[in-house]
Amino acid sequence: MIPLNSEQKQLLFDHCIGLTTREKNAEAEALISSNQEAAEIHSKLKATLAPLRSIDSESCPDALAERTIWRLNSMANSSQDRLQELLASEQKRDVAVKSRHWMGFSRRLATAAALMIVGSILFTTFRAVSGYTRYHSLRQQCQMQQSSIFQGLNNYISDHDGNPPTVASAAGAPWWKVGDQGTENHSNTRRVYLLVKNGYVKPSDFVCPACEYGETQPLTPSQVSKLRDFPSRRYITYSFQISCRRTGNGTLFCRNVIMADWNPLFEEMPENSKPFILRLNKKLLSLNSINHKRSGQNILFGDGRVEFLKTRFIGTDDIFTLQDTDIYHGCEAPSHKNDFFLAP
Repeated sequence: MIPLNSEQKQLLFDHCIGLTTREKNAEAEALISSNQEAAEIHSKLKATLAPLRSIDSESCPDALAERTIWRLNSMANSSQDRLQELLASEQKRDVAVKSRHWMGFSRRLATAAALMIVGSILFTTFRAVSGYTRYHSLRQQCQMQQSSIFQGLNNYISDHDGNPPTVASAAGAPWWKVGDQGTENHSNTRRVYLLVKNGYVKPSDFVCPACEYGETQPLTPSQVSKLRDFPSRRYITYSFQISCRRTGNGTLFCRNVIMADWNPLFEEMPENSKPFILRLNKKLLSLNSINHKRSGQNILFGDGRVEFLKTRFIGTDDIFTLQDTDIYHGCEAPSHKNDFFLAP
């Protein structure tokens, strides 16, 4: 068995602490499954990091992150300037012949040490800047995908006499069974899947690029045509508005909010054949979407704009819960137009 190199070990470490992309995740998992040493290292890292899972994560404020990166860059620049001054000073200094060899060695040693310090600072800066840049890049990609979904939705409505994609469902039918391919419509994502099935939106646009639980294997045209819904939750990591009830004259309430990143209440769901029940608690009421490491969520509004909000609230309404509802069975619906509920 060929020993792992340093890059492979670094990949395993990054994979365990959640710093890898979806492609690198797949690479790490393949390495773990095919190499005994990699599997052992992965197992030890998981055991070491296990206690950290019980600690609630806190997002770093953007202002603090930007200030930290600025200070790291300033430190690196300052160290480089100081190094140049020291080298220039050494070059101008008159040195006696008898001590020239020793001073030359000392100078090289001092230079090497200074370069190591600067290199360490620059590496730290690079890692911080790369992580911060990647985080914002994925957030922007997510926004572009939501905009693409909005465009596809509008095109569908335009082609269908002003009607949005809908599927027939009985009153009180469940909406949480994502991936169910039965004849009855028991998933809120089935109507959205019509945008994929009819070619208005690419399947990959429904997977947030920042979500580590999303599926990277694309659907083939043959699969798309045969399915009634997305294959599983891994193929749709966004939550869409549960249709409001009709008013007395039969008209629907306005769609002020269309979709957002994955609702944290519905990250863990039972099998479709089992009953569903969810009781709200303090933690569930405080979580942001998992897609962007709990820092906030992108939200697509009815006018087509996409905003990243660090709160779950639109005005006084929590978009991830129903008003005056603490227990969910997966069949509830909003009762008035100001209760925006995105699920599952």
